[in-house]
Amino acid sequence: MEHPEYSDPNAKHELDFLKLYENKGYTENFRVEKNKLIASNKKSEFSPKQVKVVAEHRYEGMSNPSDQSILYVIEANENCKGTIINAYGPTANLEVHEFIESIPNENKGHEESILNLGKDA
Repeated sequence: MEHPEYSDPNAKHELDFLKLYENKGYTENFRVEKNKLIASNKKSEFSPKQVKVVAEHRYEGMSNPSDQSILYVIEANENCKGTIINAYGPTANLEVHEFIESIPNENKGHEESILNLGKDA
């Protein structure tokens, strides 16, 4: 996709897309600890090289534009697919931010984005 869309003006909240991605098999809830991505259900750990960001969506709070967040849609080794949400800006979790930044650029894309695949996804 030449110019990927990162947010949908009709999406009011991350939950609008979380359900759509869950229906596509992105069911893990990830967290970051000690530069490892950890899958909550499987207790699996992944290094940045084992992770691919297949979509991301940015949001602003409806009542407060400084309430910003990013939803990352992730595929990891072992066919582990899920999401992680981080604040955007000064309230961001630095550990999550640094992990995402350390993922190799060739492992970042938008090929699974709900916006890229169309609204019928």
